Amino acid sequence: VQLQASGGGLVQAGGSLGLSCAASGTIFWIKDMGWYRQAPGKQRELVAVITTGGSTNYADSVKGRFTISRDNAKNTAYLQMNSLTPEDTAVYYCTLTTINTYWGQGTQVTVSS
Repeated sequence: VQLQASGGGLVQAGGSLGLSCAASGTIFWIKDMGWYRQAPGKQRELVAVITTGGSTNYADSVKGRFTISRDNAKNTAYLQMNSLTPEDTAVYYCTLTTINTYWGQGTQVTVSS
């Protein structure tokens, strides 16, 4: 299983960015797909996760600002990020969980003040 994340970049505070994560390879069943992030000097943290059934879970810090969605037919997950703040600056990683959890390469999101 390979995950290809895209969509990171530089944005001003208050702006928006969208991330996408496309999974490829032999995938028979997906439990969930998600996004994690790691800011400099901090531990990696869960941002959002979505199950195949559409249930979602968000970190408190992004609730109401970020939206995770998924296209099951394309094995692709999306993260729409609105009202970004400098505290959202991090490398964002997508994940796919079956029996194992697979990680994509990170994509940098930088929010300038």
